[in-house]
Amino acid sequence: QEWGDQYDIIDKHTQSGLELVEKYVKFVKERTEIEQNYAKQLRNLTKKYNPKRGCKEEQECRFSNHQSFLDILNEMNDYAGQRELIAENMMMNICIELTKYLQELKMERKTHLSEAKKAQQSLESTYKQLDSKRFEREWREADKAAQYAEKTDQDINATKADVEKAKQQANMRTHIAEECKNDYAAQLQKYNKEQSQFYFSDMPLIFNKLQDMDERRVRKLAQGYVLFSDTERHVMPIIGKCLEGVNKAGTNVNERNDSIALIEQYKSGFERPGDLDFEDYSQGINRASSDSSLGTLGTPKGPLELLGKNRSKPFWLFSKKSKPTVTEDFGHLPPEQRRKRLQQKLDDIGKELQKEVDQSEALEKMKDVYEKNPQMGDPASLSPQINQTAQNMERLRLELSKYEVMDSPLLKADAETSLMAVSKCTVVIYLYLLFSICVSPSSPDGTHSEEGTPDPSQAIYAEFDDDFEEEEELVAPIGQCTAMYNFPGASEGTITMQEGEVLSVVEEDKGDGWTRVRRANGNEGYIPTSYVSISLSK
Repeated sequence: QEWGDQYDIIDKHTQSGLELVEKYVKFVKERTEIEQNYAKQLRNLTKKYNPKRGCKEEQECRFSNHQSFLDILNEMNDYAGQRELIAENMMMNICIELTKYLQELKMERKTHLSEAKKAQQSLESTYKQLDSKRFEREWREADKAAQYAEKTDQDINATKADVEKAKQQANMRTHIAEECKNDYAAQLQKYNKEQSQFYFSDMPLIFNKLQDMDERRVRKLAQGYVLFSDTERHVMPIIGKCLEGVNKAGTNVNERNDSIALIEQYKSGFERPGDLDFEDYSQGINRASSDSSLGTLGTPKGPLELLGKNRSKPFWLFSKKSKPTVTEDFGHLPPEQRRKRLQQKLDDIGKELQKEVDQSEALEKMKDVYEKNPQMGDPASLSPQINQTAQNMERLRLELSKYEVMDSPLLKADAETSLMAVSKCTVVIYLYLLFSICVSPSSPDGTHSEEGTPDPSQAIYAEFDDDFEEEEELVAPIGQCTAMYNFPGASEGTITMQEGEVLSVVEEDKGDGWTRVRRANGNEGYIPTSYVSISLSK
């Protein structure tokens, strides 16, 4: 009974230990699910607030406060990755390992308990083979037979045959009793030996095995407890770096640099508007404005502006402007922004052109290899790619030349010529207006002077016309050029040109990419040098 109680205790204790392992594995699994959900929510959060490609927020990343926010989102994304790593390591190193080990322990425990049960059953079977009652019964029968033989021998009435028969019966019973005694002694000796082995050898060995199994279970479970902490501790340095990155993102914000970046991005390059001149409407015209126009010859574009017919409205800083039409040459942008966009376009085309050049060189080398080693490939198979690459290179070179022309400043000669023309026009208009104010009304009713009286303004115009004619006659063509491409001539001082058109060269390119030409009808202007084929007269 005591052995049975001990067996039940060990059985329950080992079963309880295995259930604890199962409970801990389930606990860790739920912890990994929490970590995975947390990481997933963090990733969704960072994805939600990350700017989409090409959106306005992505363009504002040049500012430190916007970039720092993106850095924080990236760090949080990395932080989410570390939480996922914690969940993965816990699942691999704790849950899977302990589950596998638990199955081994269950099999081992089942084996040990089965051995104990078999040993107990064997001992019980041996005990059942002890037949002490038969031994007792045979000895009683032998004793009765001996007493009956002795009584028969003393009986005077008994015959000799009866006495002999009674003695033989007593001897036989005694012999059987002796055999039963020997059998019982052998069985008892066997049982005692098995019982001794059961209590002193078999069961202690089984109990030791169960004890060792349970201690290994406890040790493995303790390692699982330690891994629960170490798994998170191992990623703490990386998590610390993520938090340091968030801190660094905050310290990297520079409000002064953000302001400078904003200014550099949106500065127009326009000059600040000057003071508006006082216009004396009592005199009919602002003479002071006409006088001052002689000193500001760089801004007017024609006589109409000087007369005030196309006078621009005052510049309002916060006025709403309609969205400008986007043009290929970025003419809708202010000068400074236009210059940056043109330079960026030139850089992009240059990079693309360099890629095509590299590809062309590679194809030529491959073609050379094929020509020297026909077994490696057919050189003719590369011709379509080589031709396509050459076309791409030509197209990119033309685009590069076109945008270089757009990016080039106006020729100094062009500016001087335009300035001279505007100056002469300004002088003519000024003198004409001055003359009109002084001599126009010859009578109170506003009638003009008599017929035949020469008009001084006509003489003034004639004089300046003569000056222009003389200047035109002085500039003789120095050669001819043929247009290779169309040129719109939209800028001031330029002239339109159609592909194949032949023009006279009036002035050579002075290194700034522009050539002055003249049509047969006398119209002159500047064209891009790279757009024409020039042949100068010797």
